[in-house]
Order: sequence, then structure tokens, then C-alpha cells
Amino acid sequence: MPSSPSPLLASSWRDDETLALILRGCWSLRHDPPGFEDVAPQLANGSRPARITFETTGLDQFDSSLVSLLLHLHRYCAEHDISFDRDALPEDVRELLAMALAVPEKRDTHTMSRERDFFYSVGQASLDLIDEFHDLFQFLGECLFSFGRLLRGRARFRRRDLWVIMQECGAEALPIVTLISVLVGMIFAFVGAYQMADFGATIYVANLVAIAMAREMGALMTGIIMSGRTGAAFAAQIGSMKVNEEIDALKTFGFPPIDFLVLPRMLALVVMMPLLTVYANVVGMTGGMLVCLGFNISTKQYLSQTLEALDFQSLALGIGKSVLFGILIAGAGCLRGMQSGSSASAVGTAATSAVVVSITAIIVADSVFAIITTLLGI
Repeated sequence: MPSSPSPLLASSWRDDETLALILRGCWSLRHDPPGFEDVAPQLANGSRPARITFETTGLDQFDSSLVSLLLHLHRYCAEHDISFDRDALPEDVRELLAMALAVPEKRDTHTMSRERDFFYSVGQASLDLIDEFHDLFQFLGECLFSFGRLLRGRARFRRRDLWVIMQECGAEALPIVTLISVLVGMIFAFVGAYQMADFGATIYVANLVAIAMAREMGALMTGIIMSGRTGAAFAAQIGSMKVNEEIDALKTFGFPPIDFLVLPRMLALVVMMPLLTVYANVVGMTGGMLVCLGFNISTKQYLSQTLEALDFQSLALGIGKSVLFGILIAGAGCLRGMQSGSSASAVGTAATSAVVVSITAIIVADSVFAIITTLLGI
């Protein structure tokens, strides 16, 4: 005897162990068809059936809502050792059900989403941070082994790639480095000139620009420029190779990806960053000189004050920073590229992350340098 009030679904017991589900009418998502929750009470009430069958003589039309109900029933029957008889279903329904069952279901499909409390969020963030540090230290270790192979002459990469990357990192970056360095030098000169004019010490603007560019701004601005220009390019290039499975191909042919992809990029940037920094220092001081000409400071006076203000420690400090900044930029770009996912959007995310990480690392490293030099009186 039918026991469901739905016009589309009813059920009746054929014997003590067989439950027949009667499907009828037009099943459409637009008409809010019955779901598994409408059948579940009948499976729970009384004795559980040993077999479920169907009667579809009154079934008219159907869409995915019917297949969804049958999938839930099939899963329930498999979990509770109930025979699921699909022979009475229309052929179209049986084919759709077979296609749906042919694809394995994801494990977490039916996992209930829970509200993340504070402690859960902190714990998850801590685990993510541990994974980040694990990947970082593993990457650093592989880079050190690769550098060791380079010193022994056993690193496997194309020397031609090194020269090409050096050109991309060096000569092709000169226009943007020139523009930014000139503007930074002019800004320092303008700020210093207006402040020192009240004390009649405008000549010392040359000292200010020279020391600021040599110790801090030359290396710092060049590092930030190269982070946005070269670090992002490294991440995008390696990420694209990962999407195209070129990195897997390198591994298949026995080429270490760290040697072939990371090592030449890191060497190129470490070599070019000091040269770009020295160039940025000179250009920035030239920009300061252009401003000082408007404050009645001759070129000879400016150059004399600049040479007097500069010393070996200031120049060496800026160049030393640039070497470290080059390692940080290349490392962040290559690491994010190696960690990139296998989609186009993942490559963009990797490039963005490389820029953020490298700039943050540069600022932190520069702050550490400032603290150490202050404590040492350098």
C-alpha cells in the first residue's frame, strides 16, 4: 500500500523484505521534486528492507533530480547491504546512473562544513606556516647542493641561458633603474635643500644624497624594481613550464630542475644586482646634482662634497646588500614558480606571491642591516 503523499513518489512493500518505490509524473528541478530525505523515513521505519525495486509505468519526464535521488539511494543501499534493483528503471535512467557511478566520488564531497573558530584558524595557520618553512628549507638545501655541484663543475645547465638571463636582468633593466634612481636622487636633494637652506648649509645636500644612495636607497630601490620586474618574471617562467609539464620532462631526462632552471637565474641576478646598484648610485647622485644646480651649487662643488662624503664602508655596505637582495629576489621568484599550480591562474598567483615575498624579505633584511650597522657603529 502506498505510504508517501508525494504526487511524484510513493512506496509500498511487496513482501516483508522488498520495498517498491513508485515513480510517476514529471520530475523537474523547477517543480521541487522529492529528494532522499523524503525516502529516508520509510527506510528507517519498521524493518529495513533487504531489496529496493522500482515501478516506473507512470513516469513521464525527468531531469537530473531523479538521477540524484537514485544516486543517494544507491549509496545508502551499498552502505547498509541492501540489494538495489535497477532493472525496472527506463533505459535512459539506467545509462545516466551508470555514467554517474563510473566516476569515483571525492572523499570530502559530503563533509559538513563547520564554522572555523579562533583556535581552529590559528592551528590551521600554524600548520600552513610549518609547511612553508619545510618547503623553504628543502629549496635552500637543494640550492646549496646545486651550488656545490657548480663548484665541482658538475652542475647541468646551459651556459648560453646564463648569458641570456644576465642580459634580461641587467641591460634590459637599465631604463627603469635610470628613471627611478634619478627621481629618488632629485627627491632627496629637494627635501634636503629646503631644510638646509634655513641654516645656510645647502652645500651639504651633496653629502646627504651621496650617503643615502650609497648606503640605502641605491640597493633598496634597485631591489624593489627587480622584485617587480625580474622576480615576477622568474616565477611566471618556471610556473608556465610547470603547467606545460616541462619540469617533469626535465626530471624524466635526468636533468635536475634546480640546476637547469634555478641556478642560472640566481647566478645572473647575484652578478647583475651589484652592477645595477653601482649604476643606480651614480645616476641618483647625478639627479641630486641637477637639483643642486638650481640652488647655486656648482658641479665642481657638488662633486667635491660627494667624494668627500663617500667612503669605502658606505660603498661596500650598499654593494653587500645588493648581493643579498639578489639572492632573495631570485630565490623567492624561483621558489614560487616551483610551487605553482597547474593552471593559468596559478601562474599569476605565483608571480604575485613572488613579488610580495621578495619585497617583504628585502625590507626585513634592510632593517636587520640597519640595526647591525648601528650597533657596530659603521
